Amino acid sequence: MRNKQKLLIKQLDQKLQPFSQTRMGLVPERGWINAIRTTLNMTMAQLGTKLNITRQGVKRIEESESNGTITLNSLKDVANAMDLKLVYALVPKDGTIDNLIQIKAERLAQKIVLRTNQNMKLEDQGIGDAKIAKTIKELAAEIKREMRKSLWD
Repeated sequence: MRNKQKLLIKQLDQKLQPFSQTRMGLVPERGWINAIRTTLNMTMAQLGTKLNITRQGVKRIEESESNGTITLNSLKDVANAMDLKLVYALVPKDGTIDNLIQIKAERLAQKIVLRTNQNMKLEDQGIGDAKIAKTIKELAAEIKREMRKSLWD
């Protein structure tokens, strides 16, 4: 992996670090807008007034958030109307971007090595488990270093 690429990954992981706890967070069943509005004891009509829409419009916005069709712009507008800030991120499931790349590199390396070994076995040239594990580890490191586009196939 080039130094520039390593630096970019490190910087991105640092930016995403504050979101690490959010991987375990669940969106409330009726959505964040509804959960916060009701917790604040704010009516739909009151939120509608702040957004210059009707109570029915607020109901539609809450429903669209609940069913996953709300736009980021709508969320941002509602957040502003409620004196909140919209926070948006894509967070790796397995910790960091670096971990994601490592896992993908290991899977790709394993696939390549095991496929190659299977072909070699057919020709009576297979290698032992220890050698396979070592080869997978070395190939994964090379794939990660090169940041092969095939990681994402």
